[in-house]
Formats: sequence, C-alpha cells, structure tokens
Amino acid sequence: MVPEGLIAHGRGECFDYLIGEETREFARKAIRAAAAALLLAKHPVISVNGNTAALVAEHVVRLAEEVLARIEVNLFYRTREREELIAGVLREAGAREVLGVGEDASATIPELFSERRRVSPRGILVADVVLVPLEDGDRTEALRRMGKTVIAVDLNPLSRTARAASITIVDNVVRAMPALVEEVRELKKRPKNELQAILASYDNNQVLAEALDFIRDRLAEIASSMRGSSTR
Repeated sequence: MVPEGLIAHGRGECFDYLIGEETREFARKAIRAAAAALLLAKHPVISVNGNTAALVAEHVVRLAEEVLARIEVNLFYRTREREELIAGVLREAGAREVLGVGEDASATIPELFSERRRVSPRGILVADVVLVPLEDGDRTEALRRMGKTVIAVDLNPLSRTARAASITIVDNVVRAMPALVEEVRELKKRPKNELQAILASYDNNQVLAEALDFIRDRLAEIASSMRGSSTR
C-alpha cells in the first residue's frame, strides 16, 4: 500500500464506528443483490487495489472461483513494481491468473486521466459486472457511463462512489467480502429467475438512505445515553 491508500482506508474506517462495526441489514440487502448480479454476469471482474489485496486477498480469490470472475489489478498510483507485488499477493492466495499487470493494462477507460484509466482488454474493458472494493468516485462514474453494473464496497454512504455505484455495500471490506462469498454459495442453488427478481427489486438509493437513517438514529441514541449518564 501507499501512504495515500492508508489515509483513504482510515478515513473510511471512521464510518465503521458509526455503524457499530457490524454488518447491518442494509449491507446484507446489498450483499444479496451483489451476489445475484455476479452470478448472472457473463463477464464478471473483480478489481483489486493495494488495500483490497492486503486485507482480503483470500476472499477475492474464493469469490472469483465461485462466480468464474477474472481478477484484475487496478491502481491509482501505478508502477510495475506495485502491480507485481499485488499480483504476487493474489497468487499466493490461490489466484491462477491476474490481469492488469504490465502490458496487459493496454486499454483505457474514456474520460479518465489518472493511471486508473488503464485496464486489461480481457478484463474490466469487456466486463458487464465489475466489483470494485475501496474504489474512487471518478472511476465508478466512468464505468457506469460505459454501461457496466458496478458493485462497490464503501463504508461512507455519502461518497461519490457509493452514490454512483449500481450496488453499494456499506460495510467494512473485511466483513463484506467473506459475507459475499457465503451469499454467492447460497444463491448458486437458486434458479436464474429468482436471481433476476432479487436484482430487479434492489434499489441502491433506498439502501443508502437506510444506512444514513441507521447512522442518524444510532448517533441520537448514543448522545441521549451520554446525556443520561451526565454527572452534572
């Protein structure tokens, strides 16, 4: 990871305290929809940055195996050394193939100017569903403009990423990824029309609103408790 990545992760983690460091019902709704979307996808891809590789590499690989997704390295601060290091972590976790390393990242996402515009022509460029844990808003918006279903994992329900994604899992990635693997394993037993119904009934704005409502109510409850225990 780079220092900027650690800062970004720390900034997001403050929201984990606000939701009580638990996977809440609003996150479970999104996880279910995400699992359905990945199982229905023709060309699913899991996009991996440094933080994701460091925190949940094993679960990235398990999920890719369950939904037959490709794994692709995508970095804001892209160097060949960092690409290789992250790919190495993923291979140690069991990944057979890792895209987006070196010359493989030869395609570009339109209207993006950071190094995150570079993608694999065999991966994110042709994907119909992209899982982007710990993503930035610019690329999420760009992927949506390309017509892709974007699944984000973001603890901040107010971020551009959360609001731009098709499905936003408002949860810590270390809880969300294992839960997503388990949900995929459960839904694999279900017929296709049931998966389609799950996806069709999902409303991302509603889920984000539920997350904000939960945070508001929890903060009010904590504040009330503090007032009640005041020694004044």
